[in-house]
Amino acid sequence: MPDYRTLTQNDLKIDSQNMFDILKNFPQQVREAIAIGKAAPFFNDKIQSNEFLILGMGGSAIGGDLLKTYMMNISEGKNLRFTVNRNYTLPFGITENTNVIASSYSGNTEETISAMEEAGKYTKRIICITSGGELEKAAIKNGYPVIKIPGGLQPRCALGYSFFPMLYLIMKTGMLSQPTLGNIEKSVNELVSNLDKKALLYSDFLNADNPALKLADKICGTALVVYSSTDKLDSVNLRWRCQIQENSKNLAFGSLLPEMNHNEINGFSNPSAISNSISIFLLEDIEDHPRTKIRFSALKELLSDSVKSITSVSGEGESFLSRLFDIIYTGDWLSFYLAIFNGADPTPIPLISRLKNKLWTNS
Repeated sequence: MPDYRTLTQNDLKIDSQNMFDILKNFPQQVREAIAIGKAAPFFNDKIQSNEFLILGMGGSAIGGDLLKTYMMNISEGKNLRFTVNRNYTLPFGITENTNVIASSYSGNTEETISAMEEAGKYTKRIICITSGGELEKAAIKNGYPVIKIPGGLQPRCALGYSFFPMLYLIMKTGMLSQPTLGNIEKSVNELVSNLDKKALLYSDFLNADNPALKLADKICGTALVVYSSTDKLDSVNLRWRCQIQENSKNLAFGSLLPEMNHNEINGFSNPSAISNSISIFLLEDIEDHPRTKIRFSALKELLSDSVKSITSVSGEGESFLSRLFDIIYTGDWLSFYLAIFNGADPTPIPLISRLKNKLWTNS
C-alpha cells in the first residue's frame, strides 16, 4: 500500500478511466448543470402543486435525496413535500396534480422507466432528466418535457447534472418567494467558489496536508461506519457510503442520530475482532440540533475504545447548501484515494455489472 506522503503519478495508473480528472473538474460540471437548469423546460401543466415524486436509482436518485434535504432546511422549503422512489412501482397513490421527476442518467434504468409508466396513468405532470436512452424515447412518445444532460460518465460521477436541474426546476414553480430565490442563488455562488478551492486542494496528491488523502490513509484496511443527524446530513451520509462502496470497493455502513443511540450503539461490544477493524465517521453540521451535538460528543467518548478510529467531518461555508456539497466533495475524493490505497480501479463496478447481466439473462 503506498503511503500518502509518497504517492506518485505511477500509483494513479490503476485509475484506468481517469476518475481523478472527473473529480477535479466537478466544479465545471456544476457550472454546466446550473446553466442547464436555468434554461430547462418546465412541466407541461402550469398549475402549482407542492407534491413532488422523484423517480430514480443509485447515482441518479441521490440528487433527489439532496434536494429533499436542502429544501427541508430552508423555511419555505418545508411547505413542499418530496418523496424519492427507488422501485419499479410507486410508493403511494398519486393524483393528477403530483409533480413527477424521472431521473435516469443513462436513460436505461429499468426501475425508473417502469415507475414512470405507472405514474403516467395518473398524471401528465411528468418531466425527465436524462442523457438519452429509453427514458428519453418514452418521454418524447408521451409528450413529457426532457431536461437533457451530457452523457459519458458513471451516474455517481454526474451528481451536478442530477441535482442542479432539479433545484432550478423547483425554483421555477412560483412556490418560493423572491428573497428565498435570491438566497438560493447566493448559496449556489458560494458553493461553486468553495468547490474551486477544494478541487485544487484535493487533487494535489503530493501535498502531505491534503485532507482527503490523509483521511483515506487513516482508515485504509477497515470497514467504515458513517453517522450523521437525521435532519441535516442524512443524504450526505448515504452519498458517502455509496461512493466508498462503489469507488473504493470497501465495506461501508451507516445510520442516523438520534435513532442509533437507542439500539445500534450497543452493538459495538461484540465481536471485538470486528469492532477493532471499524473506522467511524461523524458527519456534523454547525446547525445540527443542540441535543444531537451532545450525542455526537457522547459517541466519541463511549466508542473510542471499541473501534480503530472516530473522525468528525464538517463542511465549510456560510450557507447550508455550500456546506452540504463541501462534505460531499470531501467524501468523493476520500473514496477515490481509498480506492488507490486498496489497489482498486475506482470506476468499474464489476459485481453490479455481473448482477445486471444476470437480470437481463433472466428477463
